[in-house]
Amino acid sequence: MNTADEYRPERMPIRISTVLGRLRDSENSRAAGLAGAMIINNVIALISSVAFARLLSDYGALAALVSYLIILTVAGQAVQVATAREGVLGKLGTEEALLATLERWARALAVFTLMATVVSVLARHPIAAAVGVPHFSWAAATGIPAGCIYLWLCTLRGALQGVGDYRSVGISLIGEQAVRLLAGALLAAAGLGVAGAYLGSLLSYAAMATYCTARIYRSQAGPGYPRWHLRQAAAGAYSLSRHIWSAAVPITALAIIQFLQNIDLITAKHQFSNSVASSYAVAAVAGKALIWVAMGASFYLVPETSRLSSQGADTRRVLLRTLAIVLLCSAPALLIFAFLAHPLLATVFGAGRAIASASLLPLGAAFTVLAASYLAVQYLLALKRVWFLPAIGLVAAIEPVLLVQAPRDPAAFATVVLLVQLIGAVVAFTAALALRTAIPDHVSAGSEEP
Repeated sequence: MNTADEYRPERMPIRISTVLGRLRDSENSRAAGLAGAMIINNVIALISSVAFARLLSDYGALAALVSYLIILTVAGQAVQVATAREGVLGKLGTEEALLATLERWARALAVFTLMATVVSVLARHPIAAAVGVPHFSWAAATGIPAGCIYLWLCTLRGALQGVGDYRSVGISLIGEQAVRLLAGALLAAAGLGVAGAYLGSLLSYAAMATYCTARIYRSQAGPGYPRWHLRQAAAGAYSLSRHIWSAAVPITALAIIQFLQNIDLITAKHQFSNSVASSYAVAAVAGKALIWVAMGASFYLVPETSRLSSQGADTRRVLLRTLAIVLLCSAPALLIFAFLAHPLLATVFGAGRAIASASLLPLGAAFTVLAASYLAVQYLLALKRVWFLPAIGLVAAIEPVLLVQAPRDPAAFATVVLLVQLIGAVVAFTAALALRTAIPDHVSAGSEEP
């Protein structure tokens, strides 16, 4: 009787719900959830690229401007890593102390943004010439203020990670691309063209910073919290300049990664005609999809690596878990790039944008490798290791030199990019996998997390 009861059909839903509950609570689901948010983010980014490639005659100019902006966002990404790490370790305070810190940072950053905007406007012509878009100097001038707003957005995301609100981080990632698409397309269609499409990024950063501010206040302040007390407490808060200075090493490391990721588009704008540069740009956009997956996975990787390291546990399993997510996502993409590159680009972006389709497979492989390198670098930063920076910095310095000497053929140009990324990955993973956090004597094997 008891044996039969164990197999009654009505018992199965209970067991299934129990299993699903465990999956929802698992560490894997948190990593996959953020990676999933980045996948959606990337899908919307791809839709944006398709829309802008069809809407704009000089899509290569927009791609070069966006590459310039992405390089400027390095400080934001590094501060997000630092904020998440310090937040997990409790160094930024909790509840009212955390909010006091953020209020003080917001005031300091507002003053800095105003001054940086003035400098950017005055230097707009040399900036535009360096990016390869001399006819879009005012658009180029918005890059630095947009980077400052992104710095604040990333600071808020790091604070949300620090308090464990991964859901809001994921929503902000999706919302960022959605607002960029809608605002950029409307401005471009209204007659602003490349400049309008580019301004969509600035508006999206501002919108998501507003959302993240509301979320952090809701989770930490609670209803009826006295805001005057926050302003009073902010005088003794952890300063923004000190926080950014503490992130100097991550800023340097991520600057190298972003340089490796984007210098090819800026160089292509100088090396190729407008039509070839635009076609190469759409191939590069498609090939960089896995970078966004890696960024999403890293939002889990960094705080979890910091947490396990503080416990003295072996942290390499977190790196391997997130790497597996990236590789799993890359396999179908690379198969499509290998056999359907030309029809894919022609169908999605238009026949005129498919002339560089032969570059899609090497670019897809190159940026899959770079996605893995990105995870390894984030892992090393979470463990506060710095000795790998000169080697990977040298790899980045070599790339533009090699690209300038590369044949003016998109496929050959992309192959050089792949070669450089492979060298960078060897450096990054040699450094990462050589590390194993020592387990203190007081931590027994049974106390380690599974």
